[in-house]
Amino acid sequence: MEKVSINQHVSYSKIIQGFYRADRWHMSKQELNTFIHQLVARGVTTMDHADIYGKYTVEQMFGEALKLSPHLREKIEIVTKCGIVQPNDIFPDQTAHRYDLSKKHITRSVDRALKNLGVDSIDTLLIHRPSPLMKPCEITEALQDLVEEGKVKSFGVSNFRRSQYELLNDCLKDDRFHIAVNQVEISPYHLDAFHDGTIDDMYKDDVKLMAWGPFAGGKLFDPTDKKSQRVLPVLERLAKEYNTHVASIIVAWFHKHPASILPILGTHRIERVDQAIHGLDISLKDQDWFDIYTAAQGYDIP
Repeated sequence: MEKVSINQHVSYSKIIQGFYRADRWHMSKQELNTFIHQLVARGVTTMDHADIYGKYTVEQMFGEALKLSPHLREKIEIVTKCGIVQPNDIFPDQTAHRYDLSKKHITRSVDRALKNLGVDSIDTLLIHRPSPLMKPCEITEALQDLVEEGKVKSFGVSNFRRSQYELLNDCLKDDRFHIAVNQVEISPYHLDAFHDGTIDDMYKDDVKLMAWGPFAGGKLFDPTDKKSQRVLPVLERLAKEYNTHVASIIVAWFHKHPASILPILGTHRIERVDQAIHGLDISLKDQDWFDIYTAAQGYDIP
């Protein structure tokens, strides 16, 4: 599988594996290790995490599975996120849901992630969500320090709109540092990033886009969902025409966009991963792409 360059030190696979629900997969360490091996063998090498996933347990789960095959670390890219604080049993002092984008919290989160994952560095650190109380230059100072300390190789944001992205970007005065990634919700079910200019803006600045929820949490496969009743018939028709699966058509839809949008899979089913990978080999016609797009938005283009 071809790689997409994030910066001079980091490249991503065109399909990214997410671990948002990994605590619900009920996998043993060995089973999770086997799954990682299966992903890497297929060229899916970029692994997406966040400190809060599984109520602060998933990073450690992944780290324990990784310890069974230490050589895997050199074959994968680890992405993780921080900045959301949630009540949980592990940190009893966290009694309320809020954002904390202070330098202290970001630094502590990275140190904890390194320990939980059992690694020396994180390939990409993302600020999970913007905060109304964020101090942009304090955030970028923390991120730059982490890069200089060798704890992080690249950094970016998640769920940031243009104005929020620019607040941080304006604080980066050193040409060695830049926001490399913005992870946002994009799918043939959720088109906001197209309509609000986020995709255009990131493409213009060469900020790579990671798409979370590319299958809309499974809604795109649900014939009882009202919006999917518009989109699914189009996806099924195209799957038949291209002799493939609906999941493959969705990935092909992402892959056709010139911004090289990178979908994050949430599945633990290797057959679904294979379907997604097959989508990279499908070249949709322009009309096919627009058929999906207009079905998703519910009205024709102007």
